[in-house]
Amino acid sequence: MKFVVKFFPEITIKSKSVRKQMTKILRANLRTLTRKRGISADVQDRWDSLVIEVNLLDNEDVVTVHRRMVQILSHTPGIGYALEIDEHPFESLDQAYQLVREANREQLEGKTFCVRIKRAGNHDFTSHDAEVYMGGGLLKETGATGVSLKNPDVVVHAELRNDKVQVVKQRIPGLGGFPLGSQGDILSLISGGFDSTVASYLLTRRGLKTHFCFFNLGGSAHEIGVKQVAHYLWSCYGESHRVKFVTIPFEAVVTEILAKVDNGHMGVVLKRMMMRAASRVADNLKLPALATGEAVAQVASQTISNLAIIDRAAEHMVLRPLAAMDKQDIIAIARRIGTETFAANMPEYCGVISVNPLTHGERSKTEAAEQAFDFAVLEDALQRSTYQRIDNVLEEIGSGLEDVMLLTTPALTDEIIDIRHPAEAADAPLELANNPVRLIPFYELESRLADLDTSGKQRYLLYCQKGTMSKIHAHHLNQQHQGLFGVFAEGS
Repeated sequence: MKFVVKFFPEITIKSKSVRKQMTKILRANLRTLTRKRGISADVQDRWDSLVIEVNLLDNEDVVTVHRRMVQILSHTPGIGYALEIDEHPFESLDQAYQLVREANREQLEGKTFCVRIKRAGNHDFTSHDAEVYMGGGLLKETGATGVSLKNPDVVVHAELRNDKVQVVKQRIPGLGGFPLGSQGDILSLISGGFDSTVASYLLTRRGLKTHFCFFNLGGSAHEIGVKQVAHYLWSCYGESHRVKFVTIPFEAVVTEILAKVDNGHMGVVLKRMMMRAASRVADNLKLPALATGEAVAQVASQTISNLAIIDRAAEHMVLRPLAAMDKQDIIAIARRIGTETFAANMPEYCGVISVNPLTHGERSKTEAAEQAFDFAVLEDALQRSTYQRIDNVLEEIGSGLEDVMLLTTPALTDEIIDIRHPAEAADAPLELANNPVRLIPFYELESRLADLDTSGKQRYLLYCQKGTMSKIHAHHLNQQHQGLFGVFAEGS
């Protein structure tokens, strides 16, 4: 199993030294991710790409390894696209054509197509010559209906590199952006809604190691929900690096604002308190900047004048990647990256709602309104903050997980429930020969219990990528239906 990784175009136009450094980081990230997913792979550096050669171990399931590799290559920042290839010695243009024909014969049946060839080395033909030659042959010798250069049903890819023919089996779209860790660290203020999750994703995609800061306004249920979406973002797009999840209990701060601050200034004052607290966290973690999901004029506190007043309370640079985006564009990105349903199911915890909020505040008046606030309350919230590694946040949600039944080989009568987010399940479908697989996202398990046989006759095994989320939900479900739910740990 072999893959060629093509860099995001912005990387290729960097200076030689910067490009070399980014390539080095991307290579290290891919090595980390393959190791974490239990894949033995060699990642080799070429000037214009990386080559990943997967070493299949004895009795290793090829389908499982392939699924994990596609997940890695489609979700790692810095990759423009990746090609899964079969590599053969190059003998002649006709021999290369025959390899391409056999690899694409089935998918060309009844379809229009075009051929795209990349060539490097000394040959007695050009890339265009190769495309014309192979296109004519495929049209005559397969069931293709015709050639279409503008809107083909199928694009046939191949690369001729010196003495090698690389027949492309699959083109895997990449995430783009810069390699994670190449642009430093940042602290993202996350609430679990559309805006903050999309902002965190965009920062990660741009190569920033994104830590999470959560202000708890709604108790343990709110905290668990935000931890789940933050963990999802990290595990999908940033797992090559460890980051922190910081929780700051802000209920008392909200109470103090409601009691002491003039109604029109409440929203802006709350945001200023969050900026002060986040700056302290950033100092503790030695981070140079903060980020939020605010978009200009989306709500009253997000007018330009109010944002300027809010930023005065921060001691760090504040990035707002969504500043000029429309809400529908933000939701569309959330849908694409898999956080839309999280956000839609996240309760609103807006503890400070001004009846008549000021849309064009004045700094002096806002600072005067803050004078009544007891800053000892903010200090107490900071003292009670918790710092956790993001890879541990789900494990600490519940106890007793060690009692959950874990199986690598399900019985023939077991039904598997894939509880991954629908986008994640679509990217890497779970297909088993002997057991039915039912798709129920983890956030719908409780509401869809009525669809399951809870009489005790049927056993269900929950499945997710790493098993952590499955253990948590199986543990909670077993408290109501003892012994009915276990965990299917594929390939463990």
